[in-house]
Amino acid sequence: MFELLNTPINLAFACGIVGLCVGSFLNVVIHRLPKMLERRWEAEAAEMRGEDSAAHAPLTLSTPRSRCPHCGHQITALENIPLVSYLVLRGKCNHCKAAISPRYPIIECLSAALSVAVAWKFGPSLATAGALIMVWSLIALTFIDLDTYLLPDDITLPLLWLGLAFNVQGVFTTLESAVIGAMAGYLSLWSVFWLFKLVTGKEGMGYGDFKLLAAIGAFLGWQVLPAVILLSSVVGAIVGISLMVFAKHARETPIPFGPYLAAAGVISLFSGSSLISVFLPV
Repeated sequence: MFELLNTPINLAFACGIVGLCVGSFLNVVIHRLPKMLERRWEAEAAEMRGEDSAAHAPLTLSTPRSRCPHCGHQITALENIPLVSYLVLRGKCNHCKAAISPRYPIIECLSAALSVAVAWKFGPSLATAGALIMVWSLIALTFIDLDTYLLPDDITLPLLWLGLAFNVQGVFTTLESAVIGAMAGYLSLWSVFWLFKLVTGKEGMGYGDFKLLAAIGAFLGWQVLPAVILLSSVVGAIVGISLMVFAKHARETPIPFGPYLAAAGVISLFSGSSLISVFLPV
């Protein structure tokens, strides 16, 4: 069976199907993980105050089963087939006919498309496994940050350590480059954060951004960091200015930086050597 995956087309097809299924799971992570963290923080704060934490119904990534947010209809297995169910149901709840957010199939398709691209670029190798974990994590972090302005340690820190673990075998870069990339990624944005705070008295970004860039550096090496920082900053500036001009977005309203770092990380994953040659010419 595994011999069938040695051909590029078969591997890409298999990764596309897996990517669809993972995308469905990522929708759950994006929706539930911030709520789980909020309950954890509330319980920890209550414990520090010597109070009993508020009672909540159990909430994990697996329980309770998914329900329609409008009518509470429990989603069956047949109604939860990635992309297919959305198309068959025509984007509506099977019970109350309320519209289902198109973001669910968009995330599933994005996950599948990037999974196919990873399989096509890296082939049947350990690099494919590492790159899939990286892009799936970046998708989750992007949408969580867009929703909540959070980049959870539950994703960024394991991603950082996995990047270092893969590069013990030199999968994407040398271990030395990965370690320096993790340190430089964190310290570069940490320095910008404190310089901005000293000058303006305001916080320009969150600590999650430092950890995300450190994770990208751990996977791809310190050489890609200049490109990642420049790409994310330019795109972020363009989007921010556009929001202020066309959407009357107030200057004081925060804009999440994680999605731009994640997008730059994906670009660097697929074209890292080209970007390195541009920013660090030999």
